[in-house]
Amino acid sequence: MNQAAHRTSQEPIRLGLIGSPNSGKTTLFNSLTGLRAKVGNYPGVTVERREGRVRVNGGEAVVIDLPGTYSLDPISPDEAVVTQVLDGEVASVPMPDALVIVADACSLSRSLLLVGQVLHRDRPACLVVTMMDELRARGGELDLERLSGALGIPVVGVVGHRGLGVAELRTLLAHPETWTQPVIAPPAEPSERAAWAESILDHVVRRPVGPHTITDRIDRIVLHPVWGVLLFALVMVTFFQLIFAWATPAMDWIDGMIGLAGSAARSTLPPSLLTDLVADGLIAGVGSVAIFLPQIVLLFSLLYLLEDVGYMARAAFVVDRAMGRVGLEGRAFVALLSSYACAVPGIMATRTIPSPRDRLVTILVAPLMTCSARLPVYALLIAAFVPARNVLGPIGLQGLVLLGLYLVAPVVAMIVAAILKRTLLPGEGMPFVLELPTYRLPTLKLWLSQVWRSASAFLKRAGTIILAASLVLWVLLTFPQSTPPGDLDDVQAASWSLEQSIAGRIGHAIEPLIEPLGFDWKIGVGLIASLAAREVIVATLAQIYTAQDPDASLRAAIRADVDPLTGRRIYDPGTVAALLVFFVFALQCTSTLAIMARETNSWRWPAFAFGYLLCLAYGFAWMARHITLALT
Repeated sequence: MNQAAHRTSQEPIRLGLIGSPNSGKTTLFNSLTGLRAKVGNYPGVTVERREGRVRVNGGEAVVIDLPGTYSLDPISPDEAVVTQVLDGEVASVPMPDALVIVADACSLSRSLLLVGQVLHRDRPACLVVTMMDELRARGGELDLERLSGALGIPVVGVVGHRGLGVAELRTLLAHPETWTQPVIAPPAEPSERAAWAESILDHVVRRPVGPHTITDRIDRIVLHPVWGVLLFALVMVTFFQLIFAWATPAMDWIDGMIGLAGSAARSTLPPSLLTDLVADGLIAGVGSVAIFLPQIVLLFSLLYLLEDVGYMARAAFVVDRAMGRVGLEGRAFVALLSSYACAVPGIMATRTIPSPRDRLVTILVAPLMTCSARLPVYALLIAAFVPARNVLGPIGLQGLVLLGLYLVAPVVAMIVAAILKRTLLPGEGMPFVLELPTYRLPTLKLWLSQVWRSASAFLKRAGTIILAASLVLWVLLTFPQSTPPGDLDDVQAASWSLEQSIAGRIGHAIEPLIEPLGFDWKIGVGLIASLAAREVIVATLAQIYTAQDPDASLRAAIRADVDPLTGRRIYDPGTVAALLVFFVFALQCTSTLAIMARETNSWRWPAFAFGYLLCLAYGFAWMARHITLALT
């Protein structure tokens, strides 16, 4: 049935964008709509539908970007989304009026199998052939007019990330009811459809695409069982060295500006609770997290560059052998890789995993990946207590410590996954087939837009979650107000008042539980506050120490903090090691727990994950403290 014929003139055209993974579908979606959906040079980026509006000949159309799929016979939850939308089984999503099929010009033989299935839907369809520039660069040539005639549908060639051919496509999308349709539908049987696709290729390919020689040469090293692993190690070491080396000057400048802003607030405003709120609650709380923006920008700049170039798909191939030994496969790596930015999209990316048990195991270990929210905690403690010196040529100790924290979590994640696969969630995995994309240099505009999106998300968290938490913490650290004994100096009086506050009393109440880790009541308050978001502990400590000494930076304050009764440094090497290790494992993120509940349709598994990770965090933190004290 022609769905477009039943659309009223007032309703915008609804276009379903469908294609195989890594075909350039999401890049085309961004080019048409002007949105900035995440793209990456590896499969599995789009795991749920997204919508955007596009102007077409004075009108408007709604483009639905569906998850990448090789077939309309789904084997995983993300592929099921495609068929559910096409069949009108999603109550909140009307069926598309027409379908826009996206195919990579360099792998058209694979895409034609999906095209054949889509054409059986008896709905207006057109074909967009992407990567036309790469096709020509590799010596290939397609006759798009012949391809259109053979399929019986309109065909347009584009280079999505450069906008070439997009104007012609916009014109075509304005009137899907006028699109030609096949006189005879392609065969339905898979074997017959494969023969049909081969006959079309013989008819339309003027010159076959040649090998990507640069890709082949690089892959001889990157995919080598020995050299590939060594290269991966080198990339990781360089990655974390740059995060500290390049970000430090900008961080110091921001730290100085925040200190000046706090001093200006205190000198400009009269002494009052409002002044304390602005200086201690807002500037110190939010500013202490904003300091780490340069490291966040560098983290995502390097990560997106590796993704867009195509290296991360190779990394999945390299580690697939290791993951196979614990019962997981390469699709799990894609989800775990996404969790390094944030566990929420990482857990959503598990929809690409066909096996329900493998998917659940991956969800349960995804929070172990070191998300960007942990970086402010790591950076604060490493910068304050790890000497900024080189240990091997240009390799710095601070970068090595950060690398170690990032590596220990996936190692433990694999061990946990192996245990879960052999106990609670046994089952055989499914074979993993990964198409390695060619190496491509991203456009500067695309790369900068990806970095800006992630940096904006970090600033948004600072301006919403961190701000709200800072305001609540200021109230808890300020009230009830009490008069300190008269024989105390200003710093001692401020500390005494903090201990009498609501937050101080809560911290003292849990202090016996965390004392074996070397944590005092101040750290205890921070741990509770960080359940909202991990980086909130930095804002919490900043408010506590600013209230005690407004002129001291947070790094200087925690270095100088001592137990008033024993004179022992609070942040001795054992305590610092324990706190770092605790944050490696603990699941302190409400958003992650919520998405786990949504993806598993139960709160049982989020509760299980929170519990086992808390046990790991406490146990490993205790071990780290005592081992460090024994060695120092």
